[in-house]
Amino acid sequence: VIVQMLQRLKREILELLRNFSTCKVWIQLNIPRIEDGNNFGVGIQEETVNELTRSEELAQNNLESIAKYYCTRAQIAAKLLKYPGVSDYQRAIRELDEKECASFRIQLTEVRNSYYLAYDMITKNMEKLRAPRHSHTDVLY
Repeated sequence: VIVQMLQRLKREILELLRNFSTCKVWIQLNIPRIEDGNNFGVGIQEETVNELTRSEELAQNNLESIAKYYCTRAQIAAKLLKYPGVSDYQRAIRELDEKECASFRIQLTEVRNSYYLAYDMITKNMEKLRAPRHSHTDVLY
């Protein structure tokens, strides 16, 4: 069960990283050249990129925790093989698995919440993300 959870979590994290990276590039490509004044939309773009970056960092940390779990479990399993009569090592593996199972469920929830927050921020600010500065050339013609 844990291996399946980890595989799903890893897939979801990797997909989040790809999606958020794509969003960040799109937003950054829409940032206009630096000018004086009328920078409110640019500020929204920068804040959205920062929020996506924070979510990516959280996702990266979650990926690292998967690797740490396997290393810790392998160390305990090696000790169990070396000292098969010590039942504490068997309990330690069970406890680690239970703890990590709960932790991975929380991480999967964090992935979902990152999508919710990004969706909310992007949809509420779509106009400013697409065109951070309104062009007044339409009025001139």
